[in-house]
Order: sequence, then C-alpha cells, then structure tokens
Amino acid sequence: MQTNVLFAAIENWVNGLYYLSMNYINLSDYLKNKYGTKVYKLSLSTGCTCPNRDGSISYGGCIFCSEGGSGDFAATGMDLDEQIAYAREKVDAKIPAKIPTDERKYIAYFQSFTNTYGDEKYLMDLFKRVLDYPFIVGLSIGTRPDCLSDEMISFLSQLNKDKEVWVELGLQTIHEKTAKLINRGYDLPVFEDAYKRLTDAGLKVVVHVILGLPGESDDDIIETVKYLTGLTPTLFGIKLQLLHILKGTKLASMYEKEPFRIYELDEYCEIVGRCLMVRKR
Repeated sequence: MQTNVLFAAIENWVNGLYYLSMNYINLSDYLKNKYGTKVYKLSLSTGCTCPNRDGSISYGGCIFCSEGGSGDFAATGMDLDEQIAYAREKVDAKIPAKIPTDERKYIAYFQSFTNTYGDEKYLMDLFKRVLDYPFIVGLSIGTRPDCLSDEMISFLSQLNKDKEVWVELGLQTIHEKTAKLINRGYDLPVFEDAYKRLTDAGLKVVVHVILGLPGESDDDIIETVKYLTGLTPTLFGIKLQLLHILKGTKLASMYEKEPFRIYELDEYCEIVGRCLMVRKR
C-alpha cells in the first residue's frame, strides 16, 4: 500500500498558504506579523461527526478521509481543559526554550470532522470558552459549507470582534465530476452561498484545495485556484493540501484496485509553483 509520506516536508512548506492583497504569504508569517511572535496551532476536537458519515447526506465520508476525520492529531475523549493541556505539551516540546511560557501564543484549531454540525448551544459555549484562555489569540474552525446556520455565523462574528476567528471550508475542487468522485456531498453553489454569508458577517474564510485528486489535470487544479482568487470579497486564505492515500480509506481501496497517477515530488513542486503564479483577476 502506497502512502504519500514522501510529501510531508513539502507540505510543511505549502500548508497554510494565504492570499493577502496581491501577494501570497504563508500562515506562519501572517501570524508573526500580526502578533509579534510565532503563533502555534493547538489541534482540538469538538466531538462532532459529519453529515457525510452519519447518513444525513451519505455514509463513510469523503473517500480520502481517515477514521479520525482528517484530524488525527487532536486528542479525543478529553474535556476542553485536558485537550488544551495535552496539545500545549505536544506543541511546547517543539518551541525553543528561550521563549518564556507566558509569552507563547496559540491558535485553537478544530479540524476533525465538521465542527459546526451538532448541538449549537454546546458548540457556541465551547468556542467561547476556548477564546477565554489568554494565551489563545484566535480560533480556526474546520467545517462544511452546508453546515453553517445563520445563528452560528452571527455568533462567530461576535466572537471575531474580540479575537480573530476564521472558518476553514473543505472545497477541494470546483469540478463537479471530481466532487462526486470524492463523495464531497454538496455542489459549488452551496459553497458560494456559505462564502457570501460568512464574508458578509466579517469573517475570514480559508478554503482547502487538494492537489492530485484522481482524474484531475494540472490545468484543473489551476482552474480551481483561479476561481478562488476571483472571489468577491477577496478570499483570506487558500490551503494547498497534497493528496495523501491513507490506509483504510475508500481512496486506498480505489488505488489498490486501479492505481491512478500520483505526483512525484518534483511534479508537486511544479504545480505548487503554478498555483503561486495565479493572481487576483
């Protein structure tokens, strides 16, 4: 079974690529410029599932998604205090000792599954509580565009007045043929509606794009990036994710049955370079 672990190093370079004005800067630099120091992500869990898993839309999720809902680094089965302590311990082990503990800053990142799908009262309380920690300077919420109520968007907009909040949407591609293949479970107009409602509320939006989905050409990827840079208002962030084939996923079964093209490292570098050349139309 082939797993694209080879691309972990380049993913660290690409992951969190943000579009600001007419230039791209990476997320680390954006946060450092804003907060005066390097800011680290704490991977946390809301305990939510996904409508693409529980039968509301489909079962099994997107074909590339692991049993951890693409958030395998987050601790599960812990309350919020325990999760934060656990995540800080993991992250702090990588932070230079010269940076005092009381000067370290973090983004609370709810990544796994769909983090606005569930008991909204509970989720709103969780998001508010996490921002009460003085060392957490912002909140990043991974979710689906079809799981954002007006009430949730309004609540997040209020939180955003005190600390930075952004919403990460897993679009992956604008091409409907690929969207059906990966079992995304919603059409492009659903994304467009959510994007408008989020930005109208003053919230930043980050869109995930997967490079190397089965059947997509380099030009297909560039079309997706061009579409995103043409959004109004201007998109805050594009997160370029390199395709990983994880054991136990439907994508892995598909690849084992009929292998499809997987980019070599130099090919990934080339397509990332082409993405970086795209500018707002």
